[in-house]
Amino acid sequence: MAPRTTASRAPRKTADGGSEARERLLRTASELFYAEGIHVVGVDRILAEAGVTRATFYRHFPGKEKLVEAYLGVEDANLRGALEGARSVTDDPVELVGLIIQGIAEDVARHHTRGCPFINAAAEYPDPDSGVRRAVDQHRAWFRGVLEEALTASGVKDPVTAAGQLVLLRDAALVGGYLDGWDTVRVAFVDAARQVAGLEPAA
Repeated sequence: MAPRTTASRAPRKTADGGSEARERLLRTASELFYAEGIHVVGVDRILAEAGVTRATFYRHFPGKEKLVEAYLGVEDANLRGALEGARSVTDDPVELVGLIIQGIAEDVARHHTRGCPFINAAAEYPDPDSGVRRAVDQHRAWFRGVLEEALTASGVKDPVTAAGQLVLLRDAALVGGYLDGWDTVRVAFVDAARQVAGLEPAA
């Protein structure tokens, strides 16, 4: 058998130049953490399902908590991407607020049927100084800021208060959708969110 070359021993890369093993680890961990919870899923199981060695794991993540932070980073990036997608659809600030509310509803229905990944993670990491809680806080501060900016542009009288109300409504929709089923929660969320935003009721 021919000896392995230096190139064949090099870590495999994804199309964007990232590590294929890291992406497998993160994808596997993200699926398991969201579906089953964080503390209940051990590193050994993640390694087995991702097909990655322990040495490779520690090459990319110093410990499990850093993997959890990376998982939340993926969730954060997905939401940021969705909001950028809404901005690309319209230049009308009022329509943009409506699209954000619609996007929240679609996200709960399609991607987050087991509650909010950030709320779930915060419940498992009660220490406010942990890296996980800092990631949660940063995400929520960013999301609130985006809502304030959009509501200000749309002419809402008190955008700071309205943004806080929309954050609470989204939290409630994520938890309520998981506990009661999204079909039960959807109309109440959309109607309440549009009212807070000063929009006409949904047709």
